[in-house]
Amino acid sequence: MIRPANRGTDRGTSHANLLRGIYAIVDAAEGDVLAQLDDVLAGGVRLVQYRCKSGPDRGILAAAHQRTLLAGATLIVNDAWELAGDADGVHLGQEDLELVERGSLRACLRGKILGISAPDVAAARAAAVLGADYLGVGSMYATGSKSDAGAPIGPQGIRAVVQAVELPVAAIGGITLERVPEVRRSGAAMAAVISAISRAPDRRAAARALVDAWAR
Repeated sequence: MIRPANRGTDRGTSHANLLRGIYAIVDAAEGDVLAQLDDVLAGGVRLVQYRCKSGPDRGILAAAHQRTLLAGATLIVNDAWELAGDADGVHLGQEDLELVERGSLRACLRGKILGISAPDVAAARAAAVLGADYLGVGSMYATGSKSDAGAPIGPQGIRAVVQAVELPVAAIGGITLERVPEVRRSGAAMAAVISAISRAPDRRAAARALVDAWAR
């Protein structure tokens, strides 16, 4: 099993306590980001990612961070590592790993959470060596929320990564309320969801149902 790079015991412990449960991704492609955020927070979610593929709006990010701080929640910004200081951390895809390898990102993070997408065991091991705090692994199931998600790896694919690397794993891709128990059984520390909340008739109720299902 690959252990993560040593980036400070206290930091790792505190982050592990935050990196668990339902991980809601509020995506600008799904509508008003702050309205989505208010609903997921009201539903009890305490780990949120702000994603905007055209680039996060700094004003929205600042407002989102304020809301999460008041709720006692954690906010991760997707891709925009230069804005990590305005959130609690950043999540990077495989295409951004050169930044981490060069070391140019580490000074900017200053103790912030670093998540890295890892589609398989080899990528997960490499991310652990680079100092990731958690891994985004999937697509676990078929999904329409991400066009480049690749073929589903299923619970067995998640389980393989969990067994290979001592890092919290966020399973992502096609996760619904009914699939939450299977996600937990795979060993994932988090279930990352987009459409299960954003496209629900009642987003707050959907968020609450997911949180409750994870807690069972």
